[in-house]
Amino acid sequence: MTAGRPDWLTEGFEDHRTQLRAVAYRMLGSMSEADDAVQEAWLRLSRSDGGRVQNLGGWLTTVVGRICLDMLRARTARREAPLDERARDLIARPADGPDPEHEALMADSVGLALLVVLDTLSPAERLAFVLHDMFSVPFDEIASILERSPNATKMLASRARQRLKAADTTPESDDPARHRAIVRAFLAAARGGDFGELLALLHPDVLLRADSTAIAKGAPPQVRGAAEVAGHVAGRQRLARPALIDGAAGAVWAPRGTPLVVFDFTIAGGRIVAIDLIADPDRLRRLDVTILAS
Repeated sequence: MTAGRPDWLTEGFEDHRTQLRAVAYRMLGSMSEADDAVQEAWLRLSRSDGGRVQNLGGWLTTVVGRICLDMLRARTARREAPLDERARDLIARPADGPDPEHEALMADSVGLALLVVLDTLSPAERLAFVLHDMFSVPFDEIASILERSPNATKMLASRARQRLKAADTTPESDDPARHRAIVRAFLAAARGGDFGELLALLHPDVLLRADSTAIAKGAPPQVRGAAEVAGHVAGRQRLARPALIDGAAGAVWAPRGTPLVVFDFTIAGGRIVAIDLIADPDRLRRLDVTILAS
């Protein structure tokens, strides 16, 4: 923390840190970016006249909301995908043991499927929905962040709610056999160029994204939308084989039995909502990959 700040201000900020990280994580879908947003909020607090802040929690939430909104807008301008790590990477315990604050945050967090759908919202829609529906921030306060009227802000949250309701984001973690069947059907349709079957298997807002190593090998950074993803994979993936990735249904390209690219699927509502192409050697070494019979 910055030197010279009153102890009560530092203590007050620390009291709200976990809540602020939760807000930022739901807004950004990345723990590292969430921590950056929270740190920026502290810097702004340390430069302000803290004695005039009557509701420190509300003030900090508003500041974090504005910071996240700016980060989302910048990300949209660069057309970057926010979920830079797989779900299990985001929620994994640190190697040196559990972090109680981290686990408390993640235990109350949202699943990757919901984060994928949240990423389809505009920055304003996402902020309105997250702050109001997840953290009960009044629309009047959210409106001041967005520089819109309270009624317009309510409409943003309503549109976001409808988008999320239309996308069944309930994970089906209790039905691994169905997940494996969906992945096998996807691979068969991709190999056969069956565009209609691919559309049936893919969520309308499906997102295919690749890590930096896969991009260097020729994969696109990201492809969004069922028709676009179907068009990209149709007639391809002939060498990809079904696999278990850390026990979950996935696929792998493994010439001579050595995994070079892992296809990590996120499935909800009976459809594929995200496909992550993982080719980074360090990440591949951390995965438990079991190749299945085709």
